[in-house]
Amino acid sequence: MDLYHVWCNLKPGTGDVVFCERVATYLGRLRDERLILSYRVTRRKLGFGPPQLGEFHIAIEVVDLAQLEAAFQHVARRAGPIEGLHHAVNSLVTDLNFALYRDFPDAVRKTGEEQF
Repeated sequence: MDLYHVWCNLKPGTGDVVFCERVATYLGRLRDERLILSYRVTRRKLGFGPPQLGEFHIAIEVVDLAQLEAAFQHVARRAGPIEGLHHAVNSLVTDLNFALYRDFPDAVRKTGEEQF
């Protein structure tokens, strides 16, 4: 599994629940179309966390990079209903940071054969 991470802050005047509802609509559509496996929205608690990362964190789970690329290509067309859903989320956020992680060890890693 690969995990695509997004950290962000909300633009001034943006409601936190409205943001979460829009993320659910947008990423829920991608999930329903099998372009992602799942997603999760979390919020920094009690101010704990590096200041350069946003208050909100979205983790998107995909099977592999091919599935993530298919999702990117679908959204990048900037057409159809998905464009409106993407814009509805993107227009609410600022200070974006992204990362890509994988389960480890994963199927491609030869375990027990450490090389130094």
